[in-house]
Amino acid sequence: MRPVIEVLSVNKTYTNNFRALSDINLSINTGEIFALLGPNGAGKTTLINIICGIVTPSSGTVSVDGHDIIKDYRTTRSLIGYVPQELTTDAFETVWDTVSFSRGLFGKSKNPDFIADTLKKLSLWDKKDNRIITLSGGMKRRVMIAKALSHEPKILFLDEPTAGVDVQLRSDMWQQVRTLRESGVTIILTTHYIEEAEEMADRIGVINKGQLLLVEEKKILMKKMGTKKLTLDLKESIQKIPEALASYPLEITADGKQLVFNYDCFKEDNGVPELLNKLYAANIDFKDLHTTQSSLEEIFVRLVN
Repeated sequence: MRPVIEVLSVNKTYTNNFRALSDINLSINTGEIFALLGPNGAGKTTLINIICGIVTPSSGTVSVDGHDIIKDYRTTRSLIGYVPQELTTDAFETVWDTVSFSRGLFGKSKNPDFIADTLKKLSLWDKKDNRIITLSGGMKRRVMIAKALSHEPKILFLDEPTAGVDVQLRSDMWQQVRTLRESGVTIILTTHYIEEAEEMADRIGVINKGQLLLVEEKKILMKKMGTKKLTLDLKESIQKIPEALASYPLEITADGKQLVFNYDCFKEDNGVPELLNKLYAANIDFKDLHTTQSSLEEIFVRLVN
């Protein structure tokens, strides 16, 4: 299957000689949810703006559904819906008018039923006759998503879509994203809420200082770079690790009541049984134990640092 988006050797250097992107190569598959993660200033928005045709690359090529973004600008732009970080809306228009107008900009014929359905799915129906200037920030962001979906795009870019949005709206929004993906829409998102990427994304890309550090399926990334933490709640606190356990990468919590052991859960010989046996031999009793898996956030921080 041909990728719906293909980025080949893309670079971007601004007139002040700041290099925002360095030799980016990326393929995004039809119908997937792809999360692009990176700290502020990493190049996420620049890359998205290039794919959407808002920023011109210094070199390299980008194709959308087989069409070059520069040679076939009108075609590629009609395939894309884009929700930027900034709240940019037609303040004095009603919700219905601004979403309908956005559809017309792409040459789509009027379809009141589709506009109504989109507004209902985004919980905007009861606000359809309200002027946008009267809406809350969260509602304005919903309107921007409705505008991006108004022309029925095959690809949807969401740049920090839940910034400043309440928990309920965030949940509603991600349910809408899942529904769109099920209908065949490809979703590319950036987010500072890494737990959202962990829950939603099929694949993860990590970018830092204009360089794409990795692109990996989420499950494989978690498996390759994830670790597991075994925490033992001790019956009696200890001040130092016994010599018999010195070869294990153990940590004692500040109060001396817990021992923490980090290990690779995918190794057959992970060292846990031997550790428990040595604890018993050293007369260190524990009353409880529990394990936790490293999160995508921990992996992300490790990669960026």
